[in-house]
Amino acid sequence: MSRRSRRPAPAPGTGPGAARPTVTVCRGCCCGTPKVPGLDHAAQLRDLREALDGTATVRVTDCLDACERANVVVVQPSATGRKAGGWPVWLDLVNDRDATADIAAWVESGGPGVTEPPGFLDLYAFSPSRRVRAELDE
Repeated sequence: MSRRSRRPAPAPGTGPGAARPTVTVCRGCCCGTPKVPGLDHAAQLRDLREALDGTATVRVTDCLDACERANVVVVQPSATGRKAGGWPVWLDLVNDRDATADIAAWVESGGPGVTEPPGFLDLYAFSPSRRVRAELDE
């Protein structure tokens, strides 16, 4: 049996055809752990969920395989954003409350494909390997 066939179906409202953006927060072996000191990881997740309640789906994943970039957050576009040319945006080193608030504000305004991210989010953006990107989209 292939790895792909063992994966559970995405949660309703998530994935490439989702009606609203999806924010995936890594909480695996490095992200969300004491390996990244100085951040209240539970508060970060709570802040995202509260700020985006009704606007975006916030989900947690075990590991996005970008451990050296902890904490990693991926913002996937809504169906509208995807139609407008938006692609998932991978953000690394999201290790302070201001960055979390800025991500939430961008997603609230539409996210990828709908609104341009604030310029300083370019400091956090990175391109993961094709394999990692494909696994997230599954």
